[in-house]
Amino acid sequence: MKIYYWSPFFTNIATIMAVINSANSLKIFSKNDHYNVSMIDSIGEWDYYKNKIDKRIDILNLSKLKLIKYLPKNTYLKSRISYLIIFFFSFFKLLNLINKEKPDYLIVHLITSLPIFLSLFFNKKTKIILRISGYPKINFFRKFFWKIFSNKISAVTCPTEITRKFLINENIFNKEILYTLRDPIINMREYLLKKKEKLSYKNLEKEDYIIGIGRLTKQKNFSLLINSFKEIQNSHKNLKLVILGEGEEENKLKKIVNKLNISDKVLFLGYQKNVYKFLINAKCFILSSLWEDPGFVLIESIISNTSILSSDCPNGPREILLKNEYLFQNNNLDDLNKKLLNILNLNEKQKKNNKIFLKRRIREYTKFKHYNNLIQLLK
Repeated sequence: MKIYYWSPFFTNIATIMAVINSANSLKIFSKNDHYNVSMIDSIGEWDYYKNKIDKRIDILNLSKLKLIKYLPKNTYLKSRISYLIIFFFSFFKLLNLINKEKPDYLIVHLITSLPIFLSLFFNKKTKIILRISGYPKINFFRKFFWKIFSNKISAVTCPTEITRKFLINENIFNKEILYTLRDPIINMREYLLKKKEKLSYKNLEKEDYIIGIGRLTKQKNFSLLINSFKEIQNSHKNLKLVILGEGEEENKLKKIVNKLNISDKVLFLGYQKNVYKFLINAKCFILSSLWEDPGFVLIESIISNTSILSSDCPNGPREILLKNEYLFQNNNLDDLNKKLLNILNLNEKQKKNNKIFLKRRIREYTKFKHYNNLIQLLK
């Protein structure tokens, strides 16, 4: 069976590793190399990740031009311009590739509008699986687009059961083609290697700190976390806040920090390849997002045995965390402060019990579990 993955990107996002782990799982766990798996490279996006992709997976280059180097990024407007460039740059190249190679399945992530539109001209053999990456914001255009092309899509996979039910209620797709397929986030081999790396930044391993991780965008709501940290300082004066990530709101967030007079306590460390070495030393990881589905770093924090607090936002965190003690009301500063103080004041026995409970909650996010669910869909 020939399976192609389409997932063009131009910034560092969590979905990248989910796509790689999904494709790798088909080669690692299948017998007799039953699945012929390929990754479509639109703009040179997979060059940097070749060492993470199974060597038995082909990378199919649509062009020799590595356009990713030149695409505008780091603001909302620039990102939308880049989407349009990728759409038109890859239009005929992708169409010709699919009609020439005739894969059985084309699994599409991220910039999905192009392959879905091109399905009008695809050969009849190739079936499209639309992979919903994150909580889908349903505006008029997206709903209309999905609705008119729904008969061209063989399956729609959702990262959480809550999102699947949400799409059923939206009545865009036939509910028979909606599936829950959780992301293959957990990679224990990678975790065991990365946790050994020394946290050398300014003796941070000797400091008490809480941590937030993610793209510096409106969605991640880091301004709420920064304001909460300012108030927490009253009772935890030696505590620091570490923020990992890059994005269009970086300057805005740094201005907030300066205005609150806590620039000596808040560390912006940019994008980090290894988040585990920061997580295992943190007092608590806080997910302040306005929406998530489910929140990759949430699961990475649980693997790292880090105490966790998350906004009770749509759609993923509650499905993993369940208990209100790990959740604060979405975008509610007072509730965040209250819950964060509770977590920081837990004794060691309470922390241990929480970690055991949370470890049980993430079993569905392994590569093997993802593989078993994916092949059922492919069959």
